[in-house]
Amino acid sequence: MLRREFIAGLAALAASPVLAQDAPPKGLQLGAGVAFKADNVIDLARNLSKQAYKAPASVPEEWTQISYEDYQSIWFDNRNALWNNQEDVPLRLDVFAPGLYFPHPVEISIVENGVAAPLLFDMEMFGTTDKFPELPVGDSLGYSGLRLRAELQRAGIYEEFAVFQGASYFRAIGNGNIYGLSARALAIDTAQERGEEFPVFRAFWLEKPNAKGKAFVVHALLDSPSCTGAYRFEITPGEALVMDIEARLFPREDMEHLGVAPLTSMFQYDQTNRHKFTDFRPAVHDSDGLLIVNGAGETLWRPLANPAHLQISSFIDNNPTGFGLMQRAQEYRDFADLEALYHRRPGVWVEPKGDWGAGAVTLVEIPTPSEVFDNIVCFWTPKEIWRAGSDHALSYRLTWSQDNMYGNGLAVRNTMIGSAFENRGIIVVIDFDAGAKMPTDFSAISHPIQASAGKVSSGVLQRNPETGGPRLAFKFEPDGAKTIEFRTQLLVDDTPLSEIWLYRWTV
Repeated sequence: MLRREFIAGLAALAASPVLAQDAPPKGLQLGAGVAFKADNVIDLARNLSKQAYKAPASVPEEWTQISYEDYQSIWFDNRNALWNNQEDVPLRLDVFAPGLYFPHPVEISIVENGVAAPLLFDMEMFGTTDKFPELPVGDSLGYSGLRLRAELQRAGIYEEFAVFQGASYFRAIGNGNIYGLSARALAIDTAQERGEEFPVFRAFWLEKPNAKGKAFVVHALLDSPSCTGAYRFEITPGEALVMDIEARLFPREDMEHLGVAPLTSMFQYDQTNRHKFTDFRPAVHDSDGLLIVNGAGETLWRPLANPAHLQISSFIDNNPTGFGLMQRAQEYRDFADLEALYHRRPGVWVEPKGDWGAGAVTLVEIPTPSEVFDNIVCFWTPKEIWRAGSDHALSYRLTWSQDNMYGNGLAVRNTMIGSAFENRGIIVVIDFDAGAKMPTDFSAISHPIQASAGKVSSGVLQRNPETGGPRLAFKFEPDGAKTIEFRTQLLVDDTPLSEIWLYRWTV
């Protein structure tokens, strides 16, 4: 998916103009309702898993062949939002048009007093420019996703905070953030030779909130050739947006390469690989590191990379405390980009609930020449293969915000890599935050450096006068190695003072 276009499109659609000549708003309309309870979605998923997979219906081919500019010239008229002008409902629901990257319509229903009523598709919900092409309209059309808005910072101003659109992708933001990385319901066969399988949400049920509602509930039905599932999202917007997720999953087939709670992001370059790109900006990325607090209580920080070849890293664990992709570069000067505003992109922290058992946090890094492609994926991989016919219940929390201080120890704020003087080796520089537990005398701090290959210096630790925190610098020579795994940590009397810094250097 062309991520820069898509994310820019979300913002453009949210702010789309209402043309003066438009007819008065009609508003989203509901069809006849049927009885509903949350267990219905679980029953649907379970029963669907016992049937042969059937690909979702597609909109007419003409809709999928339009250009990006065409898709940008049709937008949802916010005056048609569900519950618009209803002050007793603290939520507004928008929908997206089908077409282009979104060929499969999804069913959207509204739940009130135990009854689910479907949203009826209506082209009159959208505004268009005179550049939008003439396309066939029929029963095969439908909405491609939904957007949620609420009064987040100012009374009477309904700002968007979550979007569900495309396969099983969903995105959210805390107050003041802009869209960056994405989450998915499930990852299947990611980075495998036979190709990745992308499950889709076939249907959504949105519970109508009461007047004082602070959390909003969305149910979703997942389907794919290998698995079906029922998801429940309880979404609480705010400075940090919190999603509490409950899932029941029913494999159709044995699932050997499974990713739970997957996150998808983009990393092109920063001060670790800046020399490979000709660009006026100091860095380009939605996330700059993978943060893990493992079951043993260790805090790991792994700066992201844009490697020359696909690379997969597995961090073996048992019952992790949490993991996530973070954006620790949060100043305008870190990117100098007036359009993308990468410094306002949130990180996402995954917090498992209950016993997730043995497995690994998996990080997939895919080479990319451009910022328009997502190339970073991370997820939890269970050790045990999920077998066909089994039943799995999972619960976890996603926190979307610019807060990235999870775990213990001084946090790594920046990693820089470049050639040493006269190309005599390679220098690695790591800046850590200042902290209350940091000794005044740095001679009390040890910093053992481990490397899987090459020659490595013992390193020098100094105070960074701008941050007040410690800076560790060391030099290494690959000695012909194509890949080197590094590990270091600041210690005082063998007691951890900082996160564990990990890095995979490649040619």
